[in-house]
Amino acid sequence: MLRRISVSWLLAPLACLLVIQPCMAQVLPEDRADIMVHSYDGGGVTVTGPSLLVRKKVTKDLSLTANYYVDSISSASIDVLSYASPYKEKRTEVSVGADYLLGDTILSAGFTNSNENDFKAQTASFGVRQEIFGGLTVVSLGYARGWDQVGQITDLDFSREAEKRLYRLGVSQVITKKFVMNMDFEGITDQGYLNNPYRQVRYEAPGAQGYLWQSEIYPETRTSGAVSLGGRYFLGEGSVVYGSARVYSDTWGIDAWNTKAGYTYIHNKKWIFDASYRYYTQSSADFYSDMFPYVDAQNFLGRDKEISTFNDHSIRFDVTYDFAVDKWKFLERGTLNFGYNHILFSYDDFRNVLEGGPAGTESFYDFNAGVINVFVSFWF
Repeated sequence: MLRRISVSWLLAPLACLLVIQPCMAQVLPEDRADIMVHSYDGGGVTVTGPSLLVRKKVTKDLSLTANYYVDSISSASIDVLSYASPYKEKRTEVSVGADYLLGDTILSAGFTNSNENDFKAQTASFGVRQEIFGGLTVVSLGYARGWDQVGQITDLDFSREAEKRLYRLGVSQVITKKFVMNMDFEGITDQGYLNNPYRQVRYEAPGAQGYLWQSEIYPETRTSGAVSLGGRYFLGEGSVVYGSARVYSDTWGIDAWNTKAGYTYIHNKKWIFDASYRYYTQSSADFYSDMFPYVDAQNFLGRDKEISTFNDHSIRFDVTYDFAVDKWKFLERGTLNFGYNHILFSYDDFRNVLEGGPAGTESFYDFNAGVINVFVSFWF
């Protein structure tokens, strides 16, 4: 089971970076198909797979979306090698959605079903986007609810459930003809089994190693909130600069913030070049420790590096080429897209136990990861 943040950003279009006014207009998504191959490699984890996304207007007011996404996962991460064996698994995700245009309002609904051999997730979502003040302001509201079923390969009788509710409010505002700003608020509540059944914590114990392992114990509730502010400025001659900042806090004691800055350039109406830098940092959860003094040190125990104190630097490059499609008359145009994201992770209180040596003296863990996505898009 590999819990992770949604990777739909791999297919995020650059359209809203290119021009400002069309991004504010209330229009349905264009008829389009995206065929993608993605790859993640870092920290002993490799994730690869294809994705197919299709958007189609069935009437002038209604657009439907369908997405098929596959992850083939091979993991020999430090978490796995510390107390288990490398593994391989496959995740398949299918999602459908609809957008309905009603005057200056777009109503959206969607459903996603994700399956792994030991983890199943379903998410239903609903959103409203309303244009006001003559199109200079767009207000969006969103709600999603998820249902997870957690299993365990080594224990077929093991079954736990978790629920998630997400609330979102966003405002986009045209400041000038060249400058647009947006602010987003997000709240999430989680309830149920929230940890990974395979992860373990280590605690001090007599012996050659100086420690033993036991399963993690997480709280069964979590509430988090985030606020982000961003903007895009059109420099002219096909150039756009953009940036954003986000702060996050939750009831587990994790406080985080990140910032991002980027530049987009359009050359000859055929090429789009985009470069961005992102920095992220967070504090650890209240119940996190690299090594506990003894097994009953506290009610909740966690050693997942994702709830430790860490930061990462991310540099991303994207190139898009717009080409004509003459062979098939039912196609209007196409683009070939390539993106590469290089991420450097550095952990402040998660030690590399694979080094061996005296317990608690190992060096702090760090690693690099590379994310590649290549996709072709067709408008029809």
